[in-house]
Amino acid sequence: MDSDDGSDACEQWESELGAPAKSVPSFEAYFLQASSRAATSSNVFSSRVLPLSADEYATAIATYKARSQDQTVQTRWTGPLNEATAFRRYARELAEGFNLLFYGFGSKRTILNKFATECLAKKGHVVVVNGFQPNTTLKDILASIERVPGVLSHSSSLPLSAEQRVYDFFANSSQDGPHAHLYLVVHNIDSPVMRSQKIRNFLSLLALNPHVHLVASIDRLNAPLLWSTSDITTRKSPAHNPGDVRNSVLSRGYAWLWHDLTTLSPYDFELTYADRSTISGAAALSTGTRSARHSATAGGTMSGGPLSETAVVHVLAAVTTKAKKLFAFLAAKQLENIEATPAENANDLQQYGLTYDALFSAARAEFIATNDTTLRSLLGEFMDHGLILSVNQGGQGGSETLWIPLRKERITKILQSLNNE
Repeated sequence: MDSDDGSDACEQWESELGAPAKSVPSFEAYFLQASSRAATSSNVFSSRVLPLSADEYATAIATYKARSQDQTVQTRWTGPLNEATAFRRYARELAEGFNLLFYGFGSKRTILNKFATECLAKKGHVVVVNGFQPNTTLKDILASIERVPGVLSHSSSLPLSAEQRVYDFFANSSQDGPHAHLYLVVHNIDSPVMRSQKIRNFLSLLALNPHVHLVASIDRLNAPLLWSTSDITTRKSPAHNPGDVRNSVLSRGYAWLWHDLTTLSPYDFELTYADRSTISGAAALSTGTRSARHSATAGGTMSGGPLSETAVVHVLAAVTTKAKKLFAFLAAKQLENIEATPAENANDLQQYGLTYDALFSAARAEFIATNDTTLRSLLGEFMDHGLILSVNQGGQGGSETLWIPLRKERITKILQSLNNE
């Protein structure tokens, strides 16, 4: 009876689970496992955690108690170090050919500025770049570096760009003394403006210069994804003479050494440049929720506040050249209408829009889109992200009006950035 019961249980187990695992070859077991579908959650973070409204933000920030001015910043140094010992360690690592990248919770601006003034300024020229400022450009960084004596007057036998001239000046091994070195301190190197390809190319070029030392901070969780493994692990190779620098292919990278610089200090200074209008509205316009866009389209009015310049820049960086030209054309026409037609209700941006027929005729004349299908495809990129809104005048069959939900000042800045590319 016992043996019969055991065999019945075994047969029942085999019938439920199939053949025993040992009878399935390993390669078949792999493909059986790989062929099964993985369950993916349909929950979206933006729909589970709604953005703060302007009133909610104002109420929350009103309860914040600012620190007293005499309260010192508590920094958790990596290891048993005090401030002076940490500064000497950082300076030594820079002298050994590494660049420093600081991460951790809290603002690191005060500590890094103190490191620059008390330690680095004695060893060479110091240039501080505030990456959290939304209007920071490559020209601003170059202008700050060119204030170093001798950079602008540096001559070369070869025609060099401004970036190459800066690199060649500091790579020139004939310079002696502490003033031959440049210490570039970049606050928030992971900010949106510092992610532009031009700035990244320039910094990756300078970072491997033997006489340029990069000190930077990051505050975003996904900041390490900005650089590839080769960018992080590349090391500096000292140039022996100017001819070696000019005649060789310049390598790019960062040669980072990572340091935890947790301060838990509030981002008071950094947030003074934040766009408060992005707290609400921009998230709804750029994520899957279409309620904000639907209400704006149905009502026919849309304030320029909810959509931020940062969101527009991100979308424009991902679209094709023809899509950029189309957006720039519509923005220029809307700007002309705003300047030519002063209105009592400046918040009603629909009145400055352009009809679809007029936009199609202009796009065809500029060779942006030669047919309706192409134009609709280009517009779809922007309408899906809320950068361009549309409404049918007079219901079905009426003319369609297209406009950008941004005020005059923001449209002007975006057009300037597009023209500078």
